[in-house]
Amino acid sequence: MKKTIRDIDVSNKRVFVRVDYNVPINNELKIVDDSRITATLPTINYLIEHGAKIILCSHLGRPEGQIDPKLSLRPVLARLSKLLDKPISFAEDVLDDSTSEMINNLQSGDILMLENIRFYKQEEANNDAFAKKLASLADIFVLEAFGTAHRKHASTYGIAKYIPAVCGFLVEQELNMFNKVLNNPEHPFVAILGGAKLADKLPVIENLLDKVDTVLIGGGMAYTFIKAIGGSVGMSMIDNSKLELASQILDKAKEKGVRIILPIDNIGAKEFSENAETKKFSSGFFADGYQGMDIGPKTIKCFKKVIKKAKTIVWNGPLGVYEYERFRHGTDKIAKYVAKNKGVSVIGGGDSVAAIQSLGVAKKVSHISTGGGASLMLLQGKKLPCVEMIEDR
Repeated sequence: MKKTIRDIDVSNKRVFVRVDYNVPINNELKIVDDSRITATLPTINYLIEHGAKIILCSHLGRPEGQIDPKLSLRPVLARLSKLLDKPISFAEDVLDDSTSEMINNLQSGDILMLENIRFYKQEEANNDAFAKKLASLADIFVLEAFGTAHRKHASTYGIAKYIPAVCGFLVEQELNMFNKVLNNPEHPFVAILGGAKLADKLPVIENLLDKVDTVLIGGGMAYTFIKAIGGSVGMSMIDNSKLELASQILDKAKEKGVRIILPIDNIGAKEFSENAETKKFSSGFFADGYQGMDIGPKTIKCFKKVIKKAKTIVWNGPLGVYEYERFRHGTDKIAKYVAKNKGVSVIGGGDSVAAIQSLGVAKKVSHISTGGGASLMLLQGKKLPCVEMIEDR
């Protein structure tokens, strides 16, 4: 177990909290979903109650080292201030002496938010001098940005070399849930994997073969597996470089007694478009000119039976082309079945999380991960670099 804010005296200390407030913002600069902000409230409230001087640091979007007013954290500041019912100071430039002065003037329980840390190219480059500058602003570092814990950046990884580092409650919860499902799951244990990028998911399947009972596969990645066993997939997205590896994984699963269930039927379309002409195909029997866009009704029924019996479920990635509402049916149906399951369920990955949230069933699953890339790395059996910088309890 890693140390958390409970394991360190924060009273009257300058505490640098790296949060992940990379929230969706519309053209009017209004926050569309504040769940990443609300997820950090327990940590922030704890620090306030224990008299810390809080410095909040986050990124927003991809400014790539350039100042972009549309990616300012000011809307986030306003929302957080409202949620906490508390004024929050704002520092425009982390490198300016005025920021150090603002921090020195903080009283116990006060909060200062830094402007978008990715306005500085030194952040993603994990520039050592920049990390040291950030560390000089504080006495303690708190990692609360699970969504970026898999990347070595100055404000998540570099800073931890220079001041004592601990986890916030959100990161602690994420680590505990993934530890539970990966190292001590109740069986039957079912993994549901989707999305388009097979390269990301193959290491996940390989790692899970020693843990799960069944793997349900959908999304664009399924068609490489279907082609690997000799099926016709029409114009569907496939990764030809991974055909042999996909075939080997299917063989390995058979040897280990793990069921890998591929789609039985699919909704195909003549083009990658919301309004494309569609047709239903049995897996492996696509007509020329069609590509897979969603799992079909027989597949949904088959997946439902497996999900119903599961005691542990891990789900990462959509089962169809989720950006088009017309091809969300399979993902939405599976989301409802996962929510009805009474066992432990952990959901990661943008579109699978979006399905759970848009259907209003988020409270019915055990855990919704705040980090797609970080959760994927844990599912691959790898360690998160930023978490490794934190001392064990």
